[in-house]
Amino acid sequence: MGQTALIGVFGGSGFYSLLENAVEMKVETPYGAPSGMVTIGELHGRKVAFLPRHGRHHEYPPHMIPYRANIFAMKSLGVTRIIAPSAVGSLQPSIKPGDFVVCDQFVDRTTGRKDTFYDGPVATHVSTADPYCPELRKRAIEVIRELSIPLHERGTNVVIQGPRFSTKAESRWFTTMGWEVISMTQYPEVVLAVEQELCYVNIALITDYDAGLVGEEGTQPVSAEEVMKVFHANNERVRDVIVEMVKRISPTRDCKCATALRYARL
Repeated sequence: MGQTALIGVFGGSGFYSLLENAVEMKVETPYGAPSGMVTIGELHGRKVAFLPRHGRHHEYPPHMIPYRANIFAMKSLGVTRIIAPSAVGSLQPSIKPGDFVVCDQFVDRTTGRKDTFYDGPVATHVSTADPYCPELRKRAIEVIRELSIPLHERGTNVVIQGPRFSTKAESRWFTTMGWEVISMTQYPEVVLAVEQELCYVNIALITDYDAGLVGEEGTQPVSAEEVMKVFHANNERVRDVIVEMVKRISPTRDCKCATALRYARL
């Protein structure tokens, strides 16, 4: 399809209004339909492709998101960088609702998700030792700092299957392990991006304290209502970060993301 857009964004519907000269495009993939139509538009003179991860009307719960189709659609449009904001829960007292975390690691606790493009006949083993693009992480940290948003420059994102939230026992375990945040969508999204040699960054917005940070006085177990309340209250800050990142992303790549498959095949 050629170079239709350089930068891809996964996120909520609030991003639509930022794009100029926007057009919707139906993208077909070998992995079925993506979460919705891809919106292509301009932002500060850069071509950006936007796709709502959960669908335009939030119709896809985390375990039903067509992750492979979403990533493949971005790749087919010429996207090489993906900015992927998400709402997450905190597992540590020092990480508070409203804070941003630029994750550098994940722990997969999902089951049964289609999590690779490579089912054979060539065995392909990408490295996910450092799954998030170091260049995009650096740019995100720089922008968030400048915007004076409370920031944690790294964090491990434990990804649960969903759609239910954690029990107190599970949450206590994750906290004891020292992991910082919890979500339902980072896996396999980031790994599939690596397999397509795309740069990928997660900007995590803390919306809650998971199961109430067991034993921590004054914290309450997460509810869907509270998640959406905090997320909408901070949506403008998320958009500000994305807009500024789009302005600063270099057209050339100096990271290893573009060669992730070079030593992945036997």
